[in-house]
Amino acid sequence: MAMHARGGSSGPSNNALLVVECDGPIDPGRVRRALDRFLDVCPWPGARLRRPFPWGRLHWAAGPRERLTSPPVRHAVVATPEALRCALTAELNAPVDPARDAPLRVLLLAEPGPSPARGVLVLTWFHPLMDPRGGQSLLAHLCHLDSAGEFPWSAGPPAFVPPEDHRPLRERGRIGRQSLAYMRTLAPIPPVSPAPARCREGAARFRHETFPDPPGDGGRPASRGISWRLAVVGRAMAELWSRRGLPDAPFLLPVAVDLRRKGEAGPTFGNLLAFHFARFRPSDTADVPALARILRHQMAEAVRDGQIDANAVGMEFLRYRRVSRMLRDLPWARDGELFSFNCADVADFPSSLDRCFGRRVVNAYHVPAVPPRPGIGVFFNRCRGRNNLVVSWIEGVVCDAEVTDIVEAVAEGMGWRARS
Repeated sequence: MAMHARGGSSGPSNNALLVVECDGPIDPGRVRRALDRFLDVCPWPGARLRRPFPWGRLHWAAGPRERLTSPPVRHAVVATPEALRCALTAELNAPVDPARDAPLRVLLLAEPGPSPARGVLVLTWFHPLMDPRGGQSLLAHLCHLDSAGEFPWSAGPPAFVPPEDHRPLRERGRIGRQSLAYMRTLAPIPPVSPAPARCREGAARFRHETFPDPPGDGGRPASRGISWRLAVVGRAMAELWSRRGLPDAPFLLPVAVDLRRKGEAGPTFGNLLAFHFARFRPSDTADVPALARILRHQMAEAVRDGQIDANAVGMEFLRYRRVSRMLRDLPWARDGELFSFNCADVADFPSSLDRCFGRRVVNAYHVPAVPPRPGIGVFFNRCRGRNNLVVSWIEGVVCDAEVTDIVEAVAEGMGWRARS
């Protein structure tokens, strides 16, 4: 995605949004001051994407502090929920040019009137800058600077970016080749997505729904795992496949694996993710519990066989490759069909972020733009006892009625409500 945008292509947005709903409007001046102070110790929100030569390494570059410009902070008033949704959709579709623009921006929205009932902070970034956990970490840094007026690091600032891999180049090259060999054989039957064969790059759209835990449910711990959620989303997609008359070709979808140590905040910038690739047929989704066990076993095997580490190393080498060359290396992706659909779970919004620039956080959720193919993704997170479900799609891939069917099927499968 980064190379596609760096090449000057007029492709779709690569934005990711963190939407934080608060109990009142946020003062733009407080946000600007916090960003300026953060740039004093960390340059990456003001960096630009660079490639020194056509064959050079794609990387983020930042000059000295006096040459850095703080990311833009805009604010507006929205009169209705529909106006709020339109503002968020416009933010999702306003692409960041990573070679010329700061890869991050902030939008503050407020309801009108002398006593506004709600304020919304929207943190928007160019997705290759950081992953959703990194976005939450950045917001935590900024809120601490606003509330405490000083940095919380007694022994100096933390590592804002992932540490370098100190294994010898020869060893990393061998591991990277293992990843490429695995990827070449990943889909003997090419995957199918709902995107048209010659999908036009339409506008990004999304739908957000919030569901409370059912009374006495306790969050259904068994359904909180990613394997169950993949199975539930897979069943909803299988229903779409059936209505479309699509073949029973195996689903192929990337599952993000967070490389941070459990319980640690980890680096803020740089997507600290590897990927596992789940495979199952639409017909396998008839028995969701059985499919969840199969998907859990697949992931355990990938960890045991070192595929997760190999894919992480392989992604580092991809910084030297163009998109066209990547696709030539994957026989099943030569026609542009990379995956069947997207799905991810960002888990719980940090409990430490209960306040945001002086306002109480009511809810928070993530909205990523998805590529034109597969053209649709389903994303989960939890905040303050609420289950957030976001369906993100490209206009023309699915219609509103189909999105409603997916939302209802997922809500039923998760036990959040019975389907009407």
